[in-house]
Amino acid sequence: MKVKTGTAGKIRSSKRYQLFFMVFPLLILLFLFSYLPLYGWVYSFFDYRPPKSLSDCAFVGIDWFSSMVSTPEKRMQLWEVLRNTFVMSGLGLLTSWMPMAFAILLSEIRNRHFKKAVQTLTTIPNFISWVLVYSMAFSLFSTSGMMNTFLQQLGILAKPVQFLQDNTHTWLSMWLWGQWKGLGWGAIMYLAAISGIDQELYEAARVDGAGRFRLIWHITVPSLLPTFFVLLIMNVANFLNNGMDQYFVFQNAFNTGKIQVLDLYVYNLGIKAGNYSLATAISMLKSIVSVTLLFTVNGISKVLRGESIV
Repeated sequence: MKVKTGTAGKIRSSKRYQLFFMVFPLLILLFLFSYLPLYGWVYSFFDYRPPKSLSDCAFVGIDWFSSMVSTPEKRMQLWEVLRNTFVMSGLGLLTSWMPMAFAILLSEIRNRHFKKAVQTLTTIPNFISWVLVYSMAFSLFSTSGMMNTFLQQLGILAKPVQFLQDNTHTWLSMWLWGQWKGLGWGAIMYLAAISGIDQELYEAARVDGAGRFRLIWHITVPSLLPTFFVLLIMNVANFLNNGMDQYFVFQNAFNTGKIQVLDLYVYNLGIKAGNYSLATAISMLKSIVSVTLLFTVNGISKVLRGESIV
């Protein structure tokens, strides 16, 4: 019996090592692309001027951090950037239930071919680059685009409307483009969760006389809520990360005040203006705030739900 126990222990230990070596390449990639670049934070403490080496640049301490709010103009610009970031991220959080609702609607489609067609057509936009999305938007909504031409031919418009240059509905238009591009992709995880729901629950509910709406409300939705809350927590942790590609291709001289989010602001400071040190300082603060938000919402989740993701 002791021999068998020892053999079982060796087998379990061998499996642990096998699993570790399977994950080890991923850990190396994670270190190289996620943790090693953090060395670049040191640039925020120097007055870095390329092409000089860092050792030839003056050490300025936290001067770049204090310079963010040193003048009323800088404070106003930072306020606009934070406002845009919070509005776009807030819209994303308020509508984070939409991929789940879309997945439920897809799962209720009985025609298999129509269901696959809808899922494919709504997932494809995720793989289209934002450059191509803007090209399509320009063809449709520029002053000489299809929409203006069509409305003028109908006599609805007397002169072309600058849809892309107008900053009145910038936040709404950016949210709509983001939803068009990511809604189908965001529903994939919920579709996987729906396929894992025990079908006996539905059969028992049907026997008790439940209709389709009650099946969705009392079985499907509660089964998807754990997945929804985990994704919601991760979205809250990434509250300051709006990405840059979408806003970069849609920005112009007319809508800069409404479209420049934090990631785009860092890019404009670092690449366009050449102020790498200030851009690094802002990016560094953004990362610290994001990590703080992650642990905060994780703690709240642990208190309210008894579960955590970290």
